[in-house]
Amino acid sequence: MSDYAEQHYLRTMMMVRRGKISLVNDSGVIQTVQLPPSGLETRDNLKRIAEYGLTSNPPEGTDAYILNIGGDPSNGAVVGTNHQQTRPTGLEQGETQIYNGPAGTSVYLSNGGIVVNANGQPVTVNGSTTVTIVAATEIIADTPLLKCTGDILDNCDTNTRTMAGMRTVANGHTHKVMNVQGGSSTIETNPPDQDE
Repeated sequence: MSDYAEQHYLRTMMMVRRGKISLVNDSGVIQTVQLPPSGLETRDNLKRIAEYGLTSNPPEGTDAYILNIGGDPSNGAVVGTNHQQTRPTGLEQGETQIYNGPAGTSVYLSNGGIVVNANGQPVTVNGSTTVTIVAATEIIADTPLLKCTGDILDNCDTNTRTMAGMRTVANGHTHKVMNVQGGSSTIETNPPDQDE
């Protein structure tokens, strides 16, 4: 085999390689990883290319596929990853799941609905001016305590009085007591003596 043919063969063999990620650096404009594609070498600062709009920090031991441009190991990038121990399985055709395997959290876009699994952790929506939930039938809050730092307005398309406003009216209202004396006198009771 000629030197050219051997070099071409080696470059072809080096075009796609795989290994398990041992270290991730997620601090820069592009994520870099360290992994050994074989027992004889370790690749460091290897760029990891992910889809726009999706980002992750794969745990140690994640499978990775390296694409070496022109078979040149100095010009490679990780183009696919998979963490065997935590990857959700059993999805049906068309379904998608965003997941954090070690934390056990996920957003599951199933064929039957959307499931957010927080696995006992808080869920936070930050920086929104308005959060709108449109539900055709009902919204259920299965919780021992529902808190709101501001006021609450039900039937908001027609009602102008908030719960705090209704409480003020209820706490200040009186009732007419009819015919308690001989004759036709009418007196009013005192306002309620409980605030709520």
